[in-house]
Amino acid sequence: MNYVTTRDGTQLFYKDWGSGRPVVFIHGWPLNADAWEDQMKHVADNGFRGIAHDRRGHGRSSQPWSGYDFDTFADDLNALLTHLDLRDVTLVAHSMGGGELARYIGRHGSGRVASAVLLSAIPPLMIRTEDNPEGVPAEVFEDIKSSMRRERSQHWRDTAEGFFGANREGNTVTQGNKDAFWFMAMHESLEAGIACVDAFARTDFHEDLKKFDMPTLVIHGDDDQIVPIDATGRKTARLVPGATLKVYEGGSHGIGLVPGHKERFNQDLLAFLQR
Repeated sequence: MNYVTTRDGTQLFYKDWGSGRPVVFIHGWPLNADAWEDQMKHVADNGFRGIAHDRRGHGRSSQPWSGYDFDTFADDLNALLTHLDLRDVTLVAHSMGGGELARYIGRHGSGRVASAVLLSAIPPLMIRTEDNPEGVPAEVFEDIKSSMRRERSQHWRDTAEGFFGANREGNTVTQGNKDAFWFMAMHESLEAGIACVDAFARTDFHEDLKKFDMPTLVIHGDDDQIVPIDATGRKTARLVPGATLKVYEGGSHGIGLVPGHKERFNQDLLAFLQR
């Protein structure tokens, strides 16, 4: 299997499919690179090179006790891009991965990056504050951590419902979607899972977004029960100069995986890559 070693000795697993201009996929919490398989095959079948890694503490990567902050995640991503010497890259990030993408640009610049796609992503700020009244109340994040400590397997089964919008009438979510979510989540370490909640809840990406100087596509569902669009996607599209915002009506947080929305996202992604 393919691994890259980061500056602190953490080993990151990655997949590398196809050939052509590189598209690097950055997964959300609590998933791993497997969440991107449909998109990786789609871009590889259409003349691009699809690459995705497991974040530290997730999937097949190492499970260190530290480094679950966005500066480190961005440096880990930089280690992957540098190891593979990737240039003219499109970065595609889901959910928490959007913070990793944003902080990468903030810390390492856009020299290797041709364009960016933010899917249901957390920037610019998740937690509710006086300046961010559309955000998620702090107690919600504390409840998530308590639930994980109490019984993480059942926590992930319960979380899958809202993640995919399976609790909405007329949804197209399959049992396979929910089973795959649970399976990936159970391969995230408990330490990583809990530490990542604090990281993605409280990290502010406003300054990182101001450094975006590449074509950027923002895609978000207007029924995202995990990362509310008014606190994140709509604000990001206003903060990034020239960004394009696509709102998926009735779209859940997991729109890259749910039948119907997945096919639409794949089409939008390929059109953006081929522009």
